[in-house]
Amino acid sequence: MKKGTQVSEKIPAANRQYKDTVFRMLFSEKENLLSLYNAVTGKAYQNADDLKIVTLENAIYMGMKNDLAFMLETNIYLYEHQSTLNPNIPLRDLIYIGIEYQQYVDDKSLYSSRLQKIPAPKFMVFYNGTDAVDDRVELRLSNAYEHLAGEPDLELKALMLNVNEGHNKELMEQCQTLKEYAIYVARVRKYTSEMNLNDAVARAIDECIKEGILVEFLRKNRSEVKMVSILEYDKEWEEKKLRKAEYEAGKSDGIEIAEERMIHNMIKLDFPIEKIAEVTGKSPLEIEQYLQSNRQ
Repeated sequence: MKKGTQVSEKIPAANRQYKDTVFRMLFSEKENLLSLYNAVTGKAYQNADDLKIVTLENAIYMGMKNDLAFMLETNIYLYEHQSTLNPNIPLRDLIYIGIEYQQYVDDKSLYSSRLQKIPAPKFMVFYNGTDAVDDRVELRLSNAYEHLAGEPDLELKALMLNVNEGHNKELMEQCQTLKEYAIYVARVRKYTSEMNLNDAVARAIDECIKEGILVEFLRKNRSEVKMVSILEYDKEWEEKKLRKAEYEAGKSDGIEIAEERMIHNMIKLDFPIEKIAEVTGKSPLEIEQYLQSNRQ
């Protein structure tokens, strides 16, 4: 898939560190991604180089991002990870696939008499939040339409799979990496209820390595996994609190509060100012100003 300059000029660059999750880190590795694909589809591809990664690293629209996108044969797959329920995923996927297609046909004419072929899309969501969800849930774009009469002229379906420990057992057995990821997530959540988040993540990582769970990945990326996990689960907690506040107040105005708490927690964990700026997308001067205002 070609990288068109028009898209990158119109869309601001993503702050990758702030957007990453452990799921994305883990399955950005082609071998793990191919294993996940095989488990979901029942295929048996062996060569990870058959995958062509087309994730839009700079595709940010209203604070949204795409986790993993890849092509295999003549299809394009958009995989999304979610730790909180989000009914707007089909609409987000529509925006993502539109950008992907724009890049794909960047050097082609859509006004010619020749039909321009495009890869068929497949949308998948891997959910590991704490809300009760069935093993498989189909999300439809048409659910968002107001006053829909008859069949929708535009539809997009995304399959959401519950990948928490104990769910989709057959899928987990087909993808050992996904199974071990679910175990790691369960450990972090378990220990978070017993101790502070920093210690909970450290204990989960230590135990998983000792027990042969995601060993190579955790040893290789230990410090980054720890940082991302702390931010990820703190963000998950903040989103739940924000959703509760939105429900009670009937409006969404707590984004800045969530960001401030993230900065506050990173300061408590002794992250350097440069790292806080890198993760949050704010300047070191803004972080300094935040520190000074909170000292007063």
